[in-house]
Amino acid sequence: MPESLEDLVELLDLEMIEVDLFRGRQPETSLQRVFGGQVLGQALAAASRTVESERVVHSLHGYFLRPGDTAVPIIYRPEPTRDGGTFSSRRVVASQHGKPIFYMSASFQRPEPGLDHQDPMPEDLVPPEEAPRLATVLEARSGRKAADWDKEWAALDVRLAGLSGRQFWIRAAGKLPDDRALHACVLAYASDLTLLGASLLPHGIVIGDPRIQPASLDHALWFHRDFRADEWLLYDQASPSASNARGFATGRLYTESGHLAASVAQEGLIRPIGLDL
Repeated sequence: MPESLEDLVELLDLEMIEVDLFRGRQPETSLQRVFGGQVLGQALAAASRTVESERVVHSLHGYFLRPGDTAVPIIYRPEPTRDGGTFSSRRVVASQHGKPIFYMSASFQRPEPGLDHQDPMPEDLVPPEEAPRLATVLEARSGRKAADWDKEWAALDVRLAGLSGRQFWIRAAGKLPDDRALHACVLAYASDLTLLGASLLPHGIVIGDPRIQPASLDHALWFHRDFRADEWLLYDQASPSASNARGFATGRLYTESGHLAASVAQEGLIRPIGLDL
């Protein structure tokens, strides 16, 4: 995975091969397949490159079709499906070895005034400056050294915000340029990091447990309000259901001042491969 925020920004800066055709490079990683958040972020970057800069992404829906190969680049082909007076729609196909590994639909909107309400931010949280780092928590739970976790997720600063294990403070590990599209891509990347683990918590299991085969199946993200991905965001997660070797989880991302910035939903594979049921 990216070993610094600079590496992540470079990862999201796709190479344009031809009109509406981009190539995304791969980082050094010990993972067996491409991290889902990387594909999300790169696919959104490809779609954003084909939309007028004043139009801001407000939703995306993606399906993971095949495991990504970490040894070769990923080709992204965004299709300009619609450009209306206010909204633009894009469909992106990510491919490797001549086969699609990921589909995504994204919608962009020219900002406009309207009605406004939101759910309140959860209370009684550990402030981010006092919260333990995720790598330290995972070391205690999984036995894998914190340095190993840090190496994989060095582009992000992630900390445990509550004792339940489903609330995290998250931000980019450094300063980002003032580019709204880039901040959205970084948030898309980060939104896949801890969410599937929420569906394992009710069973006392953590991501990385060798008795579980995990994989993202689909991912949806809605952007509600302005935010910066290099400032603290509270990632409040829940898992309403797990069945048929699949876990379903939802998340809400709040700015530190309490504004609901984005909502997330994901279903993932949590197949037991060495677990007594």
